[in-house]
Amino acid sequence: MRSTKDGDGRGEAAGNFAARHRLVLASASSRRLALLEQVGIEPDALRPASIDETPKKGEPPRTYAARLARQKAITAKERLEHEPDLRGSFVLAADTAVSVSRKIIGKPEYLNEAAAALQTLSGRSHRVFTSVCLITDKGAIKVRTVETRVRFKRLASEEIDAYLASGEWRGKAGGYAIQGIAGAFVQKIVGSYTNVVGLPLNEVVQLLTGEGFPIYFNWLNRAETDSY
Repeated sequence: MRSTKDGDGRGEAAGNFAARHRLVLASASSRRLALLEQVGIEPDALRPASIDETPKKGEPPRTYAARLARQKAITAKERLEHEPDLRGSFVLAADTAVSVSRKIIGKPEYLNEAAAALQTLSGRSHRVFTSVCLITDKGAIKVRTVETRVRFKRLASEEIDAYLASGEWRGKAGGYAIQGIAGAFVQKIVGSYTNVVGLPLNEVVQLLTGEGFPIYFNWLNRAETDSY
């Protein structure tokens, strides 16, 4: 997965160095996986962490997202202690919270909850917080939280009904997916687009490279592969 070609052997050495660094994504989210792959990051394994995502009473959305991302990463890291091949891997987890004022708009489970979420967001601005937690190969825990402001146009009842019928809202914080049909609802966005999708790529790359994960080897790998 992470190999390079170089006539003088330097590419092979780089590939061996990169191979010693493993990354586990503590998520089953296809959109987060796709975002990582977009910037040349291919996790060695997926280990979704099932945790209680109920907000604490009065918990601010930023704090809520950071708490859940950290808890997901720690839970996944603990699981890896029983997997010798993945022990010592970097672990990456994330959680996204959508809020209006301080009210968290969670992931609706039922149609009426999704309808209520869209009606709350209609014609208003809301904030999207995504927290990213990285546990390094040495066990250090790093957390970053990114905020993006999004404004929806006023949604007609037929738009809401049609969107609900599409099913795109299922499993999405705030009851919508900006990378899908709901992109047509957005009038304005201030901040990171990938943060709203579910993973702020700028901060993720900074976290990983800052802790010595060889992302750039993967980029070089891609360039050399494309040249053949």
